[in-house]
Amino acid sequence: MKRIVLLIALLALAGGGYLYYRHLSTGPEYSLMQAYKAVTDHDAAAFERYVDVSSVTGSLVDQVAAQSSALGVLNPGGFAMKGALRLLKPQLAQAARQEVKRYVETGSPQAAAEAADKRPMNVSILGLADKVVGKGSTFKGVKYSREEGEQAFIGLEFTQPRYDTTVVVEVKMQDRGDHWQATEISNTGDILKHVARMEKQHLLGR
Repeated sequence: MKRIVLLIALLALAGGGYLYYRHLSTGPEYSLMQAYKAVTDHDAAAFERYVDVSSVTGSLVDQVAAQSSALGVLNPGGFAMKGALRLLKPQLAQAARQEVKRYVETGSPQAAAEAADKRPMNVSILGLADKVVGKGSTFKGVKYSREEGEQAFIGLEFTQPRYDTTVVVEVKMQDRGDHWQATEISNTGDILKHVARMEKQHLLGR
């Protein structure tokens, strides 16, 4: 009897181990790792398999436009013009896609900027990311991960050396059947407001 119970337990552990391995090799975290690998391999086609660049950049433009007051703090005298951002959304999104694609292909922020040289209002997605996360930032790890049906939300934590704190970037992902694909940075607006508050405190010397 004990042997039977032990055998059942071993089979359950083996089955659980297989399911866990399968989850790791097919889940949203795996797809994010593959997207990162595509960047390091400079493989734009593989990157776009795991990241819906059009959806991500379009959402970014919408959220950035909604936070024009925060942008005024981060970039005084720059592109903090809500109406203009919304009006130029198609052009901005297209320029952002070109910038991201070129960055993946080359690994060079300069080459990416040149690829989107004619971008409206001189808005740079990589430049905005640099403002939000900050120079010298490092990736700390996955803060949380949750699946809700065919969607998943992954919280990626980064350090913010300028403010001596961290920020969590939430990536929204969609189940595409045989893989997951990032479709949105869902908390861009909240991050911009957070960074704007931190920048005000930094400028005031608090």
